[in-house]
Amino acid sequence: MTAELPIGTRLGTDDPAHLLAPRLNRHTFWCGQSGSGKTYALGVLLEQVLLHTRLPLVILDPNSDFVSLGRTRPGIAPELAEEFASRDIRVCRRSPGDGDPLHVRFVDMNLASRAAVMQIDPIADADDFNAMLRGEERLRGALAQIDDALLAGQRSGLRPSLVHWLRTQADPEFERLAIRLENLGIADWQLWAWGQTALPDIIDERPDTTVIDLGGFDTADEPRAAALAVLDHLWARRHDRIGRLIVIDEAHNLCSPAPATPIERLLTERIVQIAAEGRKYGLWLLMSTQRPSKVHPNALSQCDNLGLMRMSSPRDLAELGSVFGYAPAALRDRATSFAQGEVLFAGGFAPEPMLVQVGARLTEEGGSDVPIPLR
Repeated sequence: MTAELPIGTRLGTDDPAHLLAPRLNRHTFWCGQSGSGKTYALGVLLEQVLLHTRLPLVILDPNSDFVSLGRTRPGIAPELAEEFASRDIRVCRRSPGDGDPLHVRFVDMNLASRAAVMQIDPIADADDFNAMLRGEERLRGALAQIDDALLAGQRSGLRPSLVHWLRTQADPEFERLAIRLENLGIADWQLWAWGQTALPDIIDERPDTTVIDLGGFDTADEPRAAALAVLDHLWARRHDRIGRLIVIDEAHNLCSPAPATPIERLLTERIVQIAAEGRKYGLWLLMSTQRPSKVHPNALSQCDNLGLMRMSSPRDLAELGSVFGYAPAALRDRATSFAQGEVLFAGGFAPEPMLVQVGARLTEEGGSDVPIPLR
């Protein structure tokens, strides 16, 4: 294996272009407008990371773009197909299909995250948050017992378990929590891992790649809760110092500059915290989005690597220039005329700032465009 990751050819030449695998130990920002080939190109990079490194990938995948990352395309050299076949790639998804069910344990989420899921703000909903805080030990013990009972096949479903337990405590504050769970529909979420394997358990097995397919949920908050549970878990285990590349596709959905709900705020805070402090623990972000202005500036400013594809907005290019000064303006400005698959790489993972035509994918693309039917 090599420390150089083949990514394509230098623009306008047949000279190979490489990125430096050891420099993925910095945060990376990957951006390009719709139709630029951003997701396809990101797939090329992730394939090379899989082939040439032992760096575990954790991919938050909202559009099912990377669920086929281990499935090689027809015509790929047999030795490459064998390499991919030997990799441990776990796909966790809500919708039916190959892979593992996507579940997290309510009991394993920390107090702040459980409150955020229930839309309880520590200030605006001070009484309900305080009820959770004071009843934390009792509640966690009950949740653990419920989970154990489900594992033993004694119960099924969240509603007849947690909600029932809250109501049997003869405590008006717990009754309010039960009503909130029911009214918000949280009791019916299919995300919860009652009696089943949870996503953090799979991540702790250290597969080469964990693809977390965040599509297919009935509510907008379920994928956010799944992402929050994963990031909280990785942060809680940060002192293990296990290097991981955390890929956040469509990062504006999870790290907005103006989060509106408790769960959105907590998600943004966690990503900003990992961006600011995670590098020394081996938690490295790769955030991908169409527009830099839609990602929180405190996360954006921590990125030392840049992959820039076609970007026609002068405002977005100006913002990129103010944040990524290591990307030469003369090359950055060419992004307005990039063809599909052309990209500017700059920062630590590029031997030098360079324009590249990204190479072909080796595995199947999960979320390609819907074609126009012809007569």
